[in-house]
Amino acid sequence: MKKTNILRALSVTAALTLGATLSATETIVIKGSDTLGAKMVPQIAEAFKAKMAKQGVEVAFEIAAEGSSTGVASVIDGTAAIGMSSRDPKAKEIAKAKTKGVDMNTITVAKDGIALIVNEASPLEGIALEEIELIFSGDVTDWSGITAQTGSISAYTRNTSSGTYAVFQKMAMNSRDYGSDTQKMAGNEQIAAEVASNANGIGYVGLAYISTPGVKVLPVEGAQPDSKDYPLARPLYYLTNKSQPLSPIAQQFIDFSLSDEGQEIVKRVHFLSIR
Repeated sequence: MKKTNILRALSVTAALTLGATLSATETIVIKGSDTLGAKMVPQIAEAFKAKMAKQGVEVAFEIAAEGSSTGVASVIDGTAAIGMSSRDPKAKEIAKAKTKGVDMNTITVAKDGIALIVNEASPLEGIALEEIELIFSGDVTDWSGITAQTGSISAYTRNTSSGTYAVFQKMAMNSRDYGSDTQKMAGNEQIAAEVASNANGIGYVGLAYISTPGVKVLPVEGAQPDSKDYPLARPLYYLTNKSQPLSPIAQQFIDFSLSDEGQEIVKRVHFLSIR
């Protein structure tokens, strides 16, 4: 009799434990780049949640899109399972990671072209890398310096924590400093909105933001930002710590992002698939 009661008690305990396990919500924390985190990653996350829900697994996401530097730092300090970055980790970041036992891993999840945008009223139909450098370094501050248009140039850039800020500086400006009059914005959407409302505006955004009403995309050196010859193309990364295995659900999310289904979402938000 006692043995039967004990077995029943164990069965009830096991059932309760299993039920709690099945009903528990799996949470994935992702931090970093606004380029990835404002549109692409949230849409992939929603599709992944829906897929897992059909399997009886509830998944929640905490996504903070505050810049690539934040993504790198979050992996180093362990506050995120996955970092997002639109640039390569810097040598000093990799060195800092190693001092904390972190082996930084970069996973290319999409490709992007940093598009130059002007107001739709601008007479410009294209731009050269030399002209981009002149504008964003502050050497040319009036449109008359490169075109028949006149008026003080309003150049909009990302802020210093942005990976796009650093990549653009290196690729389009020969690593020169930004001009003191350039206006720093928190995200791609803000830059696109400012350019759309300012006839003298110019800025740069990821491919997911080129369809903003009121802006026009300028070919750079004759190449469109989604072409293979585009001079301002760059990979977009997930960052992880190879020294610390990901949770199964976080690994499944990365695998989903790289799958055909995930890459269809990449293309739907106008980034370039890695496939």
